Amino acid sequence: MDELLKLLRDDASLTPAQIAGRLNLAEAEVETKIKELESNGVILGYRTIINEEKLEIDIVRAVIEVKITPEREGGFDRLATRIARFDEVRSCYLMSGGYDLMVVVEGTNLKAVSAFVSEKLATIQGVISTVTHFMLKPYKEQGVLMGGEFSDEKMVVSP
Repeated sequence: MDELLKLLRDDASLTPAQIAGRLNLAEAEVETKIKELESNGVILGYRTIINEEKLEIDIVRAVIEVKITPEREGGFDRLATRIARFDEVRSCYLMSGGYDLMVVVEGTNLKAVSAFVSEKLATIQGVISTVTHFMLKPYKEQGVLMGGEFSDEKMVVSP
């Protein structure tokens, strides 16, 4: 991967001037390269990782294992794209192993996520089965520890 992309992946808040300094390039060259990567669809967007516990935001997330029947002409792609277009879906991946798609969904509460699975996802023709795993607590999100550094020290046990 290009060094500029690595820097942006690790910290998208870096300015072109900061990136230019780290890569020993002219700032204008960095700006041009970023615009080119955006227009070519290499850079699709920028995200901020938010610690929702600090804001007391209650969002329910689930990872759903989905088994589907591939379509004759479209394989998995057409059905996966249809599923990925739902507003509740945050991520959708084709997987190897015991199921075909891993779908990450988000809702305002448990009932909303359950309704999505039972009323929208499971009713799609070609969806064979679903298994839902609710996320309880994030420890690391996109490479960032959510609660700061954790100690590996063992607790002292005394008789």
